[in-house]
Amino acid sequence: MRSLLIATLAVAALATPAQAAPGQTVYGYAWADGTHTLRITPITATRDGKKYKLATKAGAKELRLGYGGAGFRRLTVACGLKETEGRIAQDAAGLGTTRCTPKDLAFTLQLGPNPVKITYSGGKAIQVSEFQPAQWYTKTAKGLIKRVDADTVSLGARHLTYTWRLTFNRVTAKCTDGWLTGEPVNADQGGLGTKGCTNQDFGKVFKGTKLASVHYNPFSGELLSVWEVFGDA
Repeated sequence: MRSLLIATLAVAALATPAQAAPGQTVYGYAWADGTHTLRITPITATRDGKKYKLATKAGAKELRLGYGGAGFRRLTVACGLKETEGRIAQDAAGLGTTRCTPKDLAFTLQLGPNPVKITYSGGKAIQVSEFQPAQWYTKTAKGLIKRVDADTVSLGARHLTYTWRLTFNRVTAKCTDGWLTGEPVNADQGGLGTKGCTNQDFGKVFKGTKLASVHYNPFSGELLSVWEVFGDA
């Protein structure tokens, strides 16, 4: 009887599936990329209290992940909020703790790129958790920008995507005027535009390749501001 019991237990052990290998982890800014799919370029994130210092990750390539079955943890105290409103729900590691759904993740991605930690496996996100960058990372550059598509421009080899948050600073009299059309009535002493316009104005006016001064987030690749340039500014 004892031999039979041992044999039965051995067979049961062999029949038990092995535990799934732990998923990989990546930090970065997630962008919406279709229904229940996001794209993210891995970056280096180092704890700084309950926030994270960011740095470029050498050789990192963009990932495209499905998140339809993922758990989502927000820093906001409610899933439907656009921002924290001064109240933050986070654990000791600085990650969001409010339990939300893939539908809530889709909502946040509609607002713009979202800094998150993602555990994933086989092209599918398992867990997505918001975190706070240690600072508002931005860079300013001046040069030729080229239209790539309806919401993307290139600056040299870098592609920058813009959202509703983009500000467009014009030297022209009206936001709807053609690029550098008419007198530069809204230029500062350096020749940069001062008339505040919207991302929609930019999308309608910007065609081809133009000289501009730009402000962007180097880790998310989000184009934040564009200044029309008059003369040799």
